[in-house]
Amino acid sequence: MPVADGDVLRDLLLAERPSTVIEIGLAYGSSALAIAEALVAAGPNDARHVIVDAYQRHFHGSGWAAIVGAGLADLCSLVEERSQIALPRLLNDGFAADAAFVDGSHIFHNVFVDLFYLRELVRPGGLVILDDCSYPSVATAARYFEVNTGWEPVPVAWPTRLRAFRLPNPRTEPDFESFRPFGLDAAG
Repeated sequence: MPVADGDVLRDLLLAERPSTVIEIGLAYGSSALAIAEALVAAGPNDARHVIVDAYQRHFHGSGWAAIVGAGLADLCSLVEERSQIALPRLLNDGFAADAAFVDGSHIFHNVFVDLFYLRELVRPGGLVILDDCSYPSVATAARYFEVNTGWEPVPVAWPTRLRAFRLPNPRTEPDFESFRPFGLDAAG
């Protein structure tokens, strides 16, 4: 993640003042460090950052090493499973977050499943931030939740590849007759 996007991520979370953040994807750890910076600055003693990444070994453990090197291993935990497996288990375990950051798979059905579970894991009124929204697969998955479940875009102060959404409070559930087309072409 470019430094400027890390700053945007940190600032979005600082404004939110979350105590628990879930992140999908770790790679080299730059987004995790930005999230941890926001959690530490917000100051809750019970702050928690859960990272889900089954592929950290492909990055030679560099993301987790960056977290450990920054002295953040007590704040952060790494779940080394595919998010599509880990998120339902976290939901079943009663895990809840104030915000989420998604930078995992960019395959449409994987992003869609991640967002489906994050809709349940992030508290009503919470924040979901996505990276790489220039990818049609990521933007289209996010568009479904915006159009059909009431996710509200959150303005971002400067140009970035990130998009942020506020979840409805209370959580809404569309009925089966209210489906609206959600592809990027349907935006008009």
